[in-house]
Amino acid sequence: MQEIIDAGEVPLKGKNEDKMTYWKKKEMDMMVTSVPGMEKVLRRRDIPRSLGVANGDDPTFKTMKTDTKRTVEACGLILNTFEDLEGPILDEIRKHIPNLYSIGPIHEARLESEPEGMESSHNHSSSLWEEDRRCIAWLDSQPTSSVIYVSFGSMTILTRDELLEFWYGLVNSGHRFLWVMRPESIMGNESGNGNEIPVELEEGTKSRGCMVGWVPQQEVLAHPAIGAFFTHSGWNSTIESIAIGLPMLCWAYFADQMTNSRFVSEVWKVGLDMKDTCNRITVEKMVKEVMDVRRDELSERAHSMAMLVRKAISKGGTSYLNLNLLIEFLKSMV
Repeated sequence: MQEIIDAGEVPLKGKNEDKMTYWKKKEMDMMVTSVPGMEKVLRRRDIPRSLGVANGDDPTFKTMKTDTKRTVEACGLILNTFEDLEGPILDEIRKHIPNLYSIGPIHEARLESEPEGMESSHNHSSSLWEEDRRCIAWLDSQPTSSVIYVSFGSMTILTRDELLEFWYGLVNSGHRFLWVMRPESIMGNESGNGNEIPVELEEGTKSRGCMVGWVPQQEVLAHPAIGAFFTHSGWNSTIESIAIGLPMLCWAYFADQMTNSRFVSEVWKVGLDMKDTCNRITVEKMVKEVMDVRRDELSERAHSMAMLVRKAISKGGTSYLNLNLLIEFLKSMV
C-alpha cells in the first residue's frame, strides 16, 4: 500500500469534492502501475473506495495502512482462492509471505470431501437470515438458463432512486429475474407517501419476476433455471459463481468488490463490470448483454473456470495439496 501512496496513485479527492463528482473524474480510468502483478489490469476506480480520502489522516485509511503492514509480519497466510485463478498475484504475495496456502474454494472443498450419499452441501446454510424457499419452487417452473439472479449481498444499501433504476432496467430487459431484497437494504424504506411502486414495475414483476428477502444462495446458483448472476462482487459470491460456472454482471459497492469486478470482466472474462453507474438504460443493456448478446462466450469461459475449480480441489490438485501442506505447517507449530 505504501508503494501506491509513494507513486501518487491513490486517488485522493479534494476536501470539498462530493462523492459522485470524484468517482466520475476521467483520472479514475488511469492505470495503477505500482501494484506488482496488476500493472496492466487495475485502474484507479478499481481499488477500494476507502483509499479515496482527502488526506492520510482518515481513520479507515490509517487502519488499512496499519493492517497491510502487519500482514507481512504473519507466519502464514490462508486464502480462499486457487492457483489457476490468481497464480501471478499469489506468486507476488509469496515474496513477502512464503507460507501462503491457497485452499479454495473452501465451500466446494467441503462438498468434495463429503461421503457418498450425504446430502449436498448446496443444501447446507450458515445464513443469519431466514431463507425464503418459495424461490426454489418458482425457479423449478422456469425454463433452463432463463433467469438472472440478482443479489447485492448482506451489506449493500440502495437509495430509492437506485432501487427504481435497477427495477426498471430488469423489467425493461424482458428477462425473468429472481431478486433478493432485504427489507433493510433500501435507504429510508419507511411506509408513507412517495413509496408507491409504479404500476408498470408491479405488472412486469408479476409476469417475469420473483422478489424475496433472502435465499439459499449456493442452491440458487446451481439451479438449472439460472442463466447469470447480477452481483455486488463480494468475494464469497464471486468464488461461488466461479465454482458453479455462472456468468456474472457486476455492480460493485465497496471494499475489495471494486477489484473483484474488474478481474471478473478483464482477467477471467467470466462476466461484465458496470461499477460507478446506475441507470435503467445501462442496466437493461447490460442484462441483455450477459443473457443474450455475449451469453455463449461468457458461459463457455465460466464453464472452463468451473472445471479448473474441480481440478484444484480434487485429489492431487493445488488446493488439495496446499491444504495438506497447511495441516503439516500447523502441526509443526505445536
